[in-house]
Formats: sequence, structure tokens, C-alpha cells
Amino acid sequence: MRYARALREEDGMQAIRSINNNVAICVDAGGNECVAMGKGIGFGKMPRDVALSEVTHTYYSVDPRLLEGIKEIPQDVLLFAARAAEHVRAELSYALSPNMAFLLADHIAFAIKRAREHLQVRMPLAYDVEHNYPEEYRVGLRLVRQIRKEFLVDLGDDEAAGIAMNLVNSRLESVSEQDAARSQSDDIMLEEITEIVEEEFGLRVDRASFAFSRYATHLHYLFARLHRGEVLRTEAISGLEGLFDHFPEGVACVERIADHIMDAWGVTLDADEKLFLVLHISRICIKGGNRAARV
Repeated sequence: MRYARALREEDGMQAIRSINNNVAICVDAGGNECVAMGKGIGFGKMPRDVALSEVTHTYYSVDPRLLEGIKEIPQDVLLFAARAAEHVRAELSYALSPNMAFLLADHIAFAIKRAREHLQVRMPLAYDVEHNYPEEYRVGLRLVRQIRKEFLVDLGDDEAAGIAMNLVNSRLESVSEQDAARSQSDDIMLEEITEIVEEEFGLRVDRASFAFSRYATHLHYLFARLHRGEVLRTEAISGLEGLFDHFPEGVACVERIADHIMDAWGVTLDADEKLFLVLHISRICIKGGNRAARV
């Protein structure tokens, strides 16, 4: 079932903007904008009419920041995630964000990239995730096995925990006052950390970019671990520690961020958290920042 309102074949759609050859922004017969997927749907001059028989998936109310990131996701991974999202929505007992398919695709693409580069990240919380979110973990484990088979990568079962948390964070639900206050505190910390990055590197981070959305997601994961007193551990230190040599300015930036978190929340970042923070800061500097004159 498509994550969209019901459409009649005779209504058709109009493609108004190409994302890539197989993904386009479309307007349906009711004037509602959506992200549509289908073979060749984004090819050719825009705008153009599209028959519903050409459309395989439609997504409404997608965060615009995700659109540019779709271009970076390999097409086979995007299609895999779209198909997986359909099954996941049918399996889980709650509503999921319309952004879920694209966030899942980005997560899977990054996991495949790490596996192919032999950077195996161990998820120390896999046991906790399995017991706290058994439904999501079961789905994650099935997807890990499908990914291995379809993409021929050596992905560990631990990755099921990462996929499960991706689903948990895509859940649509009401928020308590306490959670709302925590969320506001996290948003403030995210902005303060981003300002530190901008100051350290003399750039302006585009908050509307997909790169920022991805960076913000990983920082919110970090905040959640800090609030719960959990630690991130990895078996990939030997594969990633080269970042410390090749990106010393990132290390200095992270040390400043760690000091800021300690001052604000009284929490210490361990070496592994700092390592992955360096990784995500390097990505936001490359993909989501515009160099600006230092002041």
C-alpha cells in the first residue's frame, strides 16, 4: 500500500520538478504536492503529465530538506527502502512519519558504505533495543538479512538495532510536557553546537540542507544516549582513528563541544562519542556548509 491518499487512474498527476530520473515532485488532481517514484518519472522536460500507471510510490508531507539528499542515495538502495517501508507500515501497530522511507534509505546506504569499506560498527545497545523494542528489532533483523542478500555485503545482526531505532524515531505520537521540555533543550544544544562548528571553521551551515538534517539526527541520537547514561562503543576505532590525524581541526572543535556539553549538562563525552562526532562534523563541513569570511 502506498503511503498516500487514494488516487484514481483517470486523475493522473503532473511532474513539476525532477529529483533524479526516477523521483519527481508531482501535483495530484486535487492540487496536492507529493514526492512520486517510478521508472523514468523524473526524466524529460518539466512540467509534464504522468499517468498513475507510471507511479510506484507516493509520499505526502515530506520534509523539503530531505529532497536534495535523495540525489545522493543510490537508486537501488532507494527502491529497496521504498519497498521495505511499505511492508514496515503494514507490520507496525502505529503510524510512521512520511519521511521514514527516505531516512531509512539514507541509513541503509550509509550502513552498506561502511560495510564495503570494512568499517564494522558494533551496536552495544543491541540487546537493550531487542528487549525494549522487540517489534522494531524483529523488522530490523529481517531487513538486515534482506540487505545482505540483495547488496552482497557483510552486515552484522547488530545493525538491526540501528534500523529499529530509525523506526522508533519515525513514530508519530503525542508528546508529554516533560518530553517537550527535553526536546526544546536538545534543540537549543543542537543550535549551540552548530554555532561552535561555524565559528571554528569559518562557515555557515545551511539548516535547510539534507546534510544538516542527517547531522541533526545523529546529534539527537547522541543526546538521547547522554540523557540515558548510555555509552557508544565501536569495534571500528582502528579503521576510523585516522580521522584524528587527517582532521585535527575537527578534533579541536569536538573538544570544545565536549567542554560545552559538560558545562551545560554535566555529562562527559567518551573517546568513542568524540570519534563519531568528528566523523559527523566532517560530513556537515563538506556537504552542508558554505565557506564564509572569518569575523
